[in-house]
Amino acid sequence: MTPFDHNPSEYRRRRFRPIPVRMLVPNMITLLAICAGLTAIRLSTEGRMELAVAAIVFAAILDGIDGRVARMIKGQSKFGAELDSLADFVNFGVAPGLILYFWQLHELNNGGWIAAMVFAISGGLRLARFNASIDDPNKPAFAANYFTGVPAPAGAITVLLPIYLAFLGVPMPPATLTAFYTLLIAFLMVSRLPVFSGKTVKMRVPPEMVLPVFVAVVFFVALLIGYPWHILSAGSVAYLISLPWGWKSYRDQERQLAAQTQGASAPATAQTAGPYAAPAADADNDDRPTHLH
Repeated sequence: MTPFDHNPSEYRRRRFRPIPVRMLVPNMITLLAICAGLTAIRLSTEGRMELAVAAIVFAAILDGIDGRVARMIKGQSKFGAELDSLADFVNFGVAPGLILYFWQLHELNNGGWIAAMVFAISGGLRLARFNASIDDPNKPAFAANYFTGVPAPAGAITVLLPIYLAFLGVPMPPATLTAFYTLLIAFLMVSRLPVFSGKTVKMRVPPEMVLPVFVAVVFFVALLIGYPWHILSAGSVAYLISLPWGWKSYRDQERQLAAQTQGASAPATAQTAGPYAAPAADADNDDRPTHLH
C-alpha cells in the first residue's frame, strides 16, 4: 500500500466526528447576538432608534452570557472564541457607530462618518489587542482582574448615552459634541487604561441570601424593562465615573508588587555578599601596575 492509498470511509469518519451538544450551545448564543447586532443596524436605517438601541443592549446581555455558559458546561473551543470576537466587532463596533451616524452624526457629513468609522475601527483594534495579550507570560497575576482599555460591550453601551438622554426628553446636543463624545469613548477603548473587570472575583451567595438575591435580580430586570433609558443613562454615567477608581486600584497593586519584589531581593543579595565578599583592596598599598587595577 502506498502512502497515498487512504481509506475514504476512515478519513470521513475522522474528519466529521460527532460534536457534543455542549460545544454548540455557546456558539448558538453568540450567533443570536450577531443577529441582534445586524438587526440593530437595519432598525437604525429605518429610523426606529429605540428598537435599535434595545437590540444592542440585548446583544450585550447575550455577550455576557455565552462565555459563562461555555465555562459552566465546559463547552469552550477555539472556534467559539474566534466567533465571539467577530460578534463583538459587529455588535459593539460597527453597529453603535452606524446607529450614531444615522441618528445625528450624518449632520456633519464626512466629519460624522469619520467619527463613526473611528469608533468601529477602535472596537476592532481593542478586540485584536485583547486576543493577542491573553497568553502574555509577563503579565502579573493581579492584572487578570483588569481589562486594558474599556471593553467593547461597555464602550458600545456608554457611547449611546446621548441617545438615552434624548429619549428622556433632554434636548439633543450639537452634532459636534456627539462626535467628540464618540471619539472620546473610542480613545478609551484603545487606551492603556486599566479597567476593573471582576472576572476573577468568585462570588458565592450564602444559603440564607439566595432568595433575596433572586428578588433583587427580578427587581433590576423589572426596572430595566420599565425605565430602560433611566437605568442605561445612570449606569453609563456611573461607569464612566468609576474608571479612575480602576486605574488607582491597579496602580496601588502594581506598587505593592514592586515593593514586595524589592523586599524579597534585598535580603538575598545581602546574604550572598556577606560571607563570600572579598576584602576591599587598599589602593595606597597596591604596588601592581595601573593597567591591572
